[in-house]
Amino acid sequence: MNIRSETILDYPAIAEVNTLAFGQENEAKLVEEIRHSERYIPELSLIAEVENIVVGHILFSYIDLVGEERLQVLGLAPMAVLPDFQRQGIGSALVKAGLEIANARGEVMAIVLGHPQFYHRFGFEPSVNYGIESPFPVPEDVFMVKPLQSYQQIYQGKVIYPPAFEKV
Repeated sequence: MNIRSETILDYPAIAEVNTLAFGQENEAKLVEEIRHSERYIPELSLIAEVENIVVGHILFSYIDLVGEERLQVLGLAPMAVLPDFQRQGIGSALVKAGLEIANARGEVMAIVLGHPQFYHRFGFEPSVNYGIESPFPVPEDVFMVKPLQSYQQIYQGKVIYPPAFEKV
């Protein structure tokens, strides 16, 4: 398996991975909208390849944390693996690679709405432990934060997702 940043040639395969993994086109459209926004971080849109075929994708992009001030933090969404390749460690490898790049870039935290049993192994914890509020009414354990090396305790508030996320 090879993990690397996406290129324009990967866009159709990434759309297919997201559509097949989620059973709908919403996440593929989300990726496309984020790519055309100031929230897009090219080196944090990663693909996993097996024998030169794109089998997984993860996207970290900027979202806002609004408290005493408005801060940009990373939102992890979406993360998808083709159904035939799930449960083989590809998603885990994508999360690890993305978090390593985020740390190297000096990002402060990553936020995800997802399955706690999957994301806890990477150090994600309920956001309420950090004084960070979800913008959605969801169970506390599914909205999670992973502080990165540049994290400081001043990062608190409510998460605001950009308009691209409204359609998901």
